[in-house]
Amino acid sequence: MRFMRSGKRGKLTLLLVLSLVAVFTLTACGGGNGSAENQQGQDNNNEQGQEAKLSGTIEIDGSSTVYPITEAVAEEFMNVNPDVLVTVGVSGSGGGFKRFTVGETDISDASRPIKDKEAAKAEENGIEYYEMPVAFDGITVVVNPDNDWVDHLTVEELKKIWEPESNVKKWSDIRPDWPDKEIKLYGPGTDSGTFDYFTEEICGDGGASRADYTASEDDNILVQGVVGDKYALGYFGYAYYAENTDKLKSVAIDNGDGPVEPTMETINNGSYSPLSRPIFIYVSKKSLERPEVKEFVKFYMENAPQLVKEVGYVPLTDEMYKDNLSKVK
Repeated sequence: MRFMRSGKRGKLTLLLVLSLVAVFTLTACGGGNGSAENQQGQDNNNEQGQEAKLSGTIEIDGSSTVYPITEAVAEEFMNVNPDVLVTVGVSGSGGGFKRFTVGETDISDASRPIKDKEAAKAEENGIEYYEMPVAFDGITVVVNPDNDWVDHLTVEELKKIWEPESNVKKWSDIRPDWPDKEIKLYGPGTDSGTFDYFTEEICGDGGASRADYTASEDDNILVQGVVGDKYALGYFGYAYYAENTDKLKSVAIDNGDGPVEPTMETINNGSYSPLSRPIFIYVSKKSLERPEVKEFVKFYMENAPQLVKEVGYVPLTDEMYKDNLSKVK
């Protein structure tokens, strides 16, 4: 109590001590609360980071035509989401729908719209879905680069070659001045959406085709077949031609308005007719309830314009991709 008796100086000393005590008390309390709040904020951030981290498996199957796009998207998506495994099969549009309509896959690649009987099968199994166009494609007719006689084919000539019970066996059966050599034909199998579209547009009936040709759901096999035979002719999606322009020669198609080569521009503006078409993915609504699938489809639509070009197809308009995104959201 001695410092209280030292007059004015003692009073000032007492005030200083009390002030310092108050400051230390407030600082300690404030520091404690701040540390707790910071720790709580870090914990919340960690929890949010864990919640945002995606994992799981996404199963995709279907069209070999759509495969290059979906595979490119899957690779990029897995780069930023390494705990998500995206598997992409190639069983053709029909084969993909067989699995999709019974709930075996989350997404089905398709180079044609779903058929009525396939939609009925999906309904029967309680599979609801969204149809989402992802790009434009032009079915490309190709020959070997050593073929120096074909500069174009008419739709009528294509029909003559590919229609059921076709009598065309040699190139000279198409035009008399062409070589008297047997044509080796290569094309998609019957489960392919490209097969369905081509036969409907060229032969007048989806599925109507001669059977004596080398068929495969793997377009790379078709490419190799044409590359290895001077007298070969085949057809498949534009991307597989674009990847092999040094090994293949595309054939201009005359639909009555003069021969038109398949290019990004002619496919986009529709002048490459009648073989320009949209291609799709079909997404299960039930699968979209899983965060990894939802984020994958969002990623697909946001990155499709760039990746579609990279693999050799023609992107849709921005509005079409936005419409797909609105379905996801």
